[in-house]
Amino acid sequence: MKKTLILITIIALAACKSPEARYPVIQKSGSHISESIAKNQELLEKEVAQIEAVIAADSTREYQSSPDGFWYTYNKKNKDTANTLKPEFGDVVSFDYSIKTLDGQVIYAEGEKATRTYAIDQEKLFSGLRQGLKLMQEGETITFLFPSYKAYGYYGDKNKIGTNWPLQTKVTLNKIIEKEENQNQR
Repeated sequence: MKKTLILITIIALAACKSPEARYPVIQKSGSHISESIAKNQELLEKEVAQIEAVIAADSTREYQSSPDGFWYTYNKKNKDTANTLKPEFGDVVSFDYSIKTLDGQVIYAEGEKATRTYAIDQEKLFSGLRQGLKLMQEGETITFLFPSYKAYGYYGDKNKIGTNWPLQTKVTLNKIIEKEENQNQR
C-alpha cells in the first residue's frame, strides 16, 4: 500500500508541470501582401496612363488633377460669383449622372439612372463621386475620370461595371440643401 501511495504521489507531481506554448507548424512570411501591393501599384500605373491618354486626346478641355486621386473637367461652370456654395458634411444634394468607360462606351446613359438625392458623407456612394460632389456648385456639370480604386474597385457594381474598371462619370449638381435647412424641413 505504501508503494502505491508513493507511486500516486509521483504521478500527481509529474502531472503538475506548467503548460508549454505550442508554436505554429507553418509561419507566414507576408509575401502575399507584398505581391498584392506590387500588383495594385502596377494596375494603378496602367490606369493612370489610360487616363492621361484620354486627357491628351481631348484638346478642347482643360483637366484638373484632384489631390484625392482623380481628374476632372468642367462641362458647365457656375459663373455666378455670389453663389460659391459647395456641399459639406450633412448637406443634401440632388444630382444626375452618367457613366462611361474611358474609351467612351456608355455603361449608364444620361437619364438611365434616376436623379439621386444624397446626404454628403452620410450615405453609401463610391469614393470618387463622394469626393467629386464636394468640388461642385449648384448648376455645374463636371466630367470626372476615376481610376478603378476611386470608382467601383475590385467588385464592380455587380451589374454592368466589371472588376477594376476606370470610369468617366459626368455629373450635374442640381440642388444643394444646406444641413440647417435640411433639419428645419423635418
